[in-house]
Amino acid sequence: MRFFVDMPLAVHDTITLPDDVYHHWTKVLRANIGDTATLFNGQGGEYTATLTHIDKKSAHVRIDDFNPANRTLPYRVTLIQAMSKGERMDYTIQKACELGVSAIQLITTERSERLRYERDNKKLTHWQKIAVSACEQCGLNIIPVILPPVTLSSYLASCTDELKIVMSLSDDTHRYVPKAPLPSTIGILVGSEGGLSDDEIDACHKHGFLSWTIGERILRTETAGVVALAGLQVVGQVG
Repeated sequence: MRFFVDMPLAVHDTITLPDDVYHHWTKVLRANIGDTATLFNGQGGEYTATLTHIDKKSAHVRIDDFNPANRTLPYRVTLIQAMSKGERMDYTIQKACELGVSAIQLITTERSERLRYERDNKKLTHWQKIAVSACEQCGLNIIPVILPPVTLSSYLASCTDELKIVMSLSDDTHRYVPKAPLPSTIGILVGSEGGLSDDEIDACHKHGFLSWTIGERILRTETAGVVALAGLQVVGQVG
């Protein structure tokens, strides 16, 4: 079992588990004293912990060992994702984290979903929890950050990634041809359900983005980024 705990961790320390971890591990999974689990706090590495005390309201664990593994990619990749509705965003964030994304920058485009300002913080909190859950499952020990939405034009003006990719229909003049080795920083931009407009794609090209088309079929917004992240990993491994 793996659990995220938002607190400092050190070998030989004894800590009280956060309420959500206490409930899930001891109540739902019915753990007993002496059982072990892996804890991580998003600061790098992971810790083996042993249950030493359980009562009706709390549980204590002893931190026994530290493993420095982070399982991050050898390059930093940001998924620049246009806002989409409901479960589409949940799916995108979950799978992107499983594939090792470093950050997810949300953007608004001509055809993207627009949240009311007062709902943004609740949504961001929800999506960050999805990222944490995905890391608990996949073994990633550095949690990707979900960045608040900005306009496409604002992001294009500030993007400094060495390799900039926009998922769109092939463009012979601005076409991305995957090749290794990959640079240290990569940005992958994905439009909304309706795709990016011609003007938006032109703006991406003017800011150094290359068009990448994977296959002959049109991918959904929640699929495109996931496929691109997986494709880059294949390119990196071949190189």
